[in-house]
Amino acid sequence: MPWVVIFGGLLCGVTVGSFLGLTQDLPQIEALEAYKPSAVTRVYSADGQQLAELFVERRDPVPLAQVPPALVSALLTTEDRAFYEHSGIALRGIARATLKNLITGRLSEGASTLTQQLAKTLFLTPRKSFIRKLREALLAMQLERRYTKDELLTLYLNQIYLGSGAYGVAAAARIYYNQRIEELSLAQCAMIAGLPRAPSRYSPLVDPQLAKRRRDVVLAQMHAIGAIETSAYHQALQEPVSVSVAAGSDRKARYFLDFIKKDLEEAVGADLLYKGGLTVYTTLDDRLQTLAENSVRDGMEILENRMRQRGVDSPRPEAALLALSVETGAILSMVGGRDGSRNSFNRAATALRQPGSAFKPIVYALAIEKGLEQYHTLLDAPAVFPNTSAGDDWRPENGSENYAGEISLRWALAQSKNIPAVRLIDQLSPSSVVAFAQQLGIHTTLKPNLSLALGTSEVTLLELTAAYAVFADHGKYIKPFGVVEIRDDHGNLLWRAKPEQHLAMTRASAAIITDMLRAVITEGTARLANRLPGRVAGKTGTTTDFKDALFIGYSPTIAAGVWAGNDNAATLGSQETGTRVALPIWIAFMQSALAEQPPAYFDIPDELRTVYIDSRSGKLLPADAAGAVKVLAR
Repeated sequence: MPWVVIFGGLLCGVTVGSFLGLTQDLPQIEALEAYKPSAVTRVYSADGQQLAELFVERRDPVPLAQVPPALVSALLTTEDRAFYEHSGIALRGIARATLKNLITGRLSEGASTLTQQLAKTLFLTPRKSFIRKLREALLAMQLERRYTKDELLTLYLNQIYLGSGAYGVAAAARIYYNQRIEELSLAQCAMIAGLPRAPSRYSPLVDPQLAKRRRDVVLAQMHAIGAIETSAYHQALQEPVSVSVAAGSDRKARYFLDFIKKDLEEAVGADLLYKGGLTVYTTLDDRLQTLAENSVRDGMEILENRMRQRGVDSPRPEAALLALSVETGAILSMVGGRDGSRNSFNRAATALRQPGSAFKPIVYALAIEKGLEQYHTLLDAPAVFPNTSAGDDWRPENGSENYAGEISLRWALAQSKNIPAVRLIDQLSPSSVVAFAQQLGIHTTLKPNLSLALGTSEVTLLELTAAYAVFADHGKYIKPFGVVEIRDDHGNLLWRAKPEQHLAMTRASAAIITDMLRAVITEGTARLANRLPGRVAGKTGTTTDFKDALFIGYSPTIAAGVWAGNDNAATLGSQETGTRVALPIWIAFMQSALAEQPPAYFDIPDELRTVYIDSRSGKLLPADAAGAVKVLAR
């Protein structure tokens, strides 16, 4: 009967061919040897507070020994009671499921063992088909031959999706209960064990009542097979379904976190950052960040009320606050706006705005660096400057619209006089001021014209605050940074900050300009800050039509800048100056920031001497003369 032989050969060939077709392009199980599941990267403040979690899949891989036995028991009870006996597939279950699928005409029964679920999760798509189920079974058997049951169970526990963004049981414990996995109760273990069946449906964050019913089914199954005692069973049934979701720690310091993400990606790469389970230590001081956010919030509420009283409809002014460590350049706090969840634009680090008179100290600092003393005089009187670019003459005016005649550099800066500042930049040359500003860390494009002295070129608050920090730090510029170090999931150091720094001006000049900026506090436009504990220095800034209000200042340890304005550059309103808007926010922040610090003093190099002057005229006076002010000089 040759046809029987031929038919048998064909049947055998088809069978073998089909098997080879199924197995030929199966994923290589060997890839698991080097497999490392995606894990959560955690970002911490300088004082150890968790600021954020960065991840593609929110996953916290844990060893099997760390998983509560109750959770393992609950999962095996509901998902695969014969896990430790079968070889990867459950033949009876497959037969039962196949029969039902044939009757219904669709693939409604899965009959998957835990190993098959793992194979599908690791290697296959979730699309249901008979071919995929066969491939799943073949992969499961290969997994069983290569790995121990405990190894497979560990992989499963760390891989399975459990709803609401949780991948793995440890992530589920954190997302649903804000607890470490070893802290879970029996009822919580049962809740998590009930999720693999339909994670999006049974999530307690989605439907607490349905989640409770599913949890109780799991508990009943555990009790029925003797996995838990009756008393424990009834006690677990009484436990309410209450989730304790982690309180969105990344809501704080949103602007700072966005700011450092670029640096983090450059340091270790985006893939490792979001999947590698790294630990990132930052410069942010959690206490100072809270103070900064509160100070901005309160200050903006006060400004909003004033704007409403003037008839502005729905005012929404914005503000930014940045604080740096004078000694290290570390970013201590960063508030880029009133609400990072509503608007992510970072007004502390990204926004380019005119600084107004807050730029004047850079002009005066260059004059001191060039050898002028703070008692050197300038003429405060109407002046006309030829405008070579436009062909028209320029007649700058003082904001106060009055003139004081011949006055000292110290007094001109303290009173924020415009005309003397323009005369000074005219003497120095605008291009030299631009070059000096670049030494101080201002890298945005500055226009080399006379109006630069009045802050008409736009800068960022970060640049300007870092420039002021040079005055406090002996003339040394340190590029601000937000990340201290990055460690891998084993604690090994991957990257550590090496801040860029250079000497931007002499120590003596830095001390003298600081002494002049002290006069802004003691004699000038920022006298409100004179009540602060310890010594502070700084400068107000207000732009044309009151579009921007600033105060940049520093103590011997902290440099901080505040900006306020409208994003559309509309006016804040008449007389909404840096003194009135920004300075109170700065004071509120610095008052609390400095309260817990020991007394500190500004640097006075040995090469400098003290002299007594009439602060307004700059005239040298005897120490005991009426109105004599002690100042630093070379």
